[in-house]
Amino acid sequence: MLRRSALKLTVLSLFCAASVGAHSQDVQIVKLGFAGPLTGFSAQSGKDMENAARIAIDDANKAGLVIGGKKVQFQLDSQDDAGDPKTAVLVAQHFADEEVAGVIGHYNSGCSIAAASVYAKAGIPEMSPTSSSPSYTTQGLNTTFRIQNNDDQMATLAADYSIKKLNAKRIATIDDSTDYGSNFATEFGKAVKKTGGTIATRQYTQANSVDFRGILTIIKGEQPDLIVYIGQYAQAAALVKQLRQLGITIKFMGEGGFTNENFLKLGGEATKGMYSWEYGLPLDRMPRAAELETKMKARFGVGIVQYAPQSYDATWALINAMKKADSTDPKKYLPVLHTVSFEGVTGPVSFTKNGDRAGASATLYQEQNGKWQVLDVAQTGGK
Repeated sequence: MLRRSALKLTVLSLFCAASVGAHSQDVQIVKLGFAGPLTGFSAQSGKDMENAARIAIDDANKAGLVIGGKKVQFQLDSQDDAGDPKTAVLVAQHFADEEVAGVIGHYNSGCSIAAASVYAKAGIPEMSPTSSSPSYTTQGLNTTFRIQNNDDQMATLAADYSIKKLNAKRIATIDDSTDYGSNFATEFGKAVKKTGGTIATRQYTQANSVDFRGILTIIKGEQPDLIVYIGQYAQAAALVKQLRQLGITIKFMGEGGFTNENFLKLGGEATKGMYSWEYGLPLDRMPRAAELETKMKARFGVGIVQYAPQSYDATWALINAMKKADSTDPKKYLPVLHTVSFEGVTGPVSFTKNGDRAGASATLYQEQNGKWQVLDVAQTGGK
């Protein structure tokens, strides 16, 4: 009896093992890469985006998607590019070696551009939530996409509003000499001139600079109606403090990445009344933003910082293309990405032929009583 029981147990164990093995074969593991600055000046934004990508993957896995006849289980391989283009190339090569199905990233335009050729060679779609430099999607590569509108679109909206509604005819610009900063300053300058304004002076700094008194003194002498700074918010907080310490009361405007509580805390009283342009719609006008906020707080203990909606939509853009192509193979679903259209957290998402987001929207905020308040929302149609 003991031997027969043992035999039955062995047969049963083998049957169960075979069943489990057969079941596991029906589940397809699909790895997506996330690349962003998880350390350094922009770490808060990078973590915000990473969290949202994880929520998107959670939602996809809970939906029990079946692609190519198999149930799909998505996994996220998250890598820190530190906001550095050289590191971004190494991260991109890691993803290529790992044969990820797609990448959500990078955050900085410089990183996205530097890594783009690696992804193109590997045939991996690069879906940046936030990179805005026009040159990112004009390299002749078919793997570059973005959720956020580009600098050309944003510069036109910002220049038009600054001149027509803020009555700033003579404008001074400062950029941090990064690909993003210098490109936007150039495009903004073109748009200002086209709208009837003048760039009183264009000044440059470096991404790691801490002393801005020299260039601020030059700007003070030009007496512009508005100063526009394009760079990272942590650096801008020091700049705006020195601006006020020098007794300069000229209107000050930040572009991209300033509209968060950290900037207001770092800049303190110096931020009073300043303006800030942001890509896209304000959170309270984004469909499903409140839903995303609730999910992020429940899982991570912190809600949307700034760019979580763009990252969530970037993740789903890849997943929706896979669904439409009925394949998780980049070679098969990549061509479909150009035809994907869906209602995202940030609004309707679709892409132009070169991978830009169709249409543009931007929001102007102003510091009022220690908080950012929406002043206006500008939008253009698709292209």
